Amino acid sequence: MKTVVINERQYGLMFRDGRFVKMVNAGRYFVTGRKEIEIHDITGELVSERAATDTLLHDARMNEAFDIIELLDNQLCIRTVDGKFDRIICTPGKHAFRKDAGVNGFDTFDLTEEVSPDFPGYLFERIDPDLYELYSIDKFMIGLLYINGRLVRELQPGDHYFWRTEKTVEVQLVDTRLIPMNILGQEILTADKVPLRVNFVLNYRITDAAALYESLADYNAYMHQVAQMALREIVGRQKLDQILEDKDGISEFVFGKMKEKCAGYHIEVTDCGVRDIILPGAVRDIMSTVLIAEKKAQANVITRREEVASTRSLLNTAKLMEENPTLYKLKELEYVERICENVGSLNVGGSGDILERLTQLISSGKT
Repeated sequence: MKTVVINERQYGLMFRDGRFVKMVNAGRYFVTGRKEIEIHDITGELVSERAATDTLLHDARMNEAFDIIELLDNQLCIRTVDGKFDRIICTPGKHAFRKDAGVNGFDTFDLTEEVSPDFPGYLFERIDPDLYELYSIDKFMIGLLYINGRLVRELQPGDHYFWRTEKTVEVQLVDTRLIPMNILGQEILTADKVPLRVNFVLNYRITDAAALYESLADYNAYMHQVAQMALREIVGRQKLDQILEDKDGISEFVFGKMKEKCAGYHIEVTDCGVRDIILPGAVRDIMSTVLIAEKKAQANVITRREEVASTRSLLNTAKLMEENPTLYKLKELEYVERICENVGSLNVGGSGDILERLTQLISSGKT
């Protein structure tokens, strides 16, 4: 015989020859060799090493003393005691807790889909990470939710939790902002058989991501193809000189084609344009030669025009001085002044007008 003491916050399960007999509460018990008592905490779940929970709950007294929650497959339960979180239960089957441990509360959630908005977010820190998946969607993005490969709905920016089940969950992120696209190095032959490469840029945004991904397997490849075909169409029917002079016309043509082809797939093309036209080396050399010749011819025309203007100005000045002796004298004085600025001293002898003498000296070369 042995003595078993059960405290106030405990209870016991008595077994005889391995079979459940009854539940015993706090107190001192004398146990013979054929009897055994399992001691459990009053706040814990009813779990015995010697009997299944269903077997224990067949006893009327046990059934009356416990609150029971039964979970199905793919269900999760949050247990609270007196309104405070206690634990999370994930195992299917019956779960029992003593009523006198406090007021038991049970909130059940389905694990077959996205975590319910009612599920307390702070509890994820206490849950095994293997039980759920987290998808964070940034601002200006939306997520396309696929379950078992089927598009279900769009997810807005924020954190989205999904329970890990036999279903496959995937989230495709889509940017809703304006997106630039470069169409680089398109090898195109012009109408006059000149090969060139065109670099093109465009900006677009997605207006309905779900409809787009359902209708196009690869919208980037589609947009590249539409832009390339439009460029080949407009460049292939124009000569090189027309292309170089009217790049805006090429941009307008491609823009119209892109809007027409992409609108049906929920893609809005906002603007586009030719960035570069790259010519072969031989063509560049020829054009450089032509450009140099044109600039030289323009320079010669300007030089001749300035010479004619200068000569005409001199002629007009000479006519004015011929008609006006005073103006002629003033012009002489101006030249005398210039000469004097560069001469240290000047001796003038004899009589007569000083200006006339200076003029005679200048004419004769004497100083």
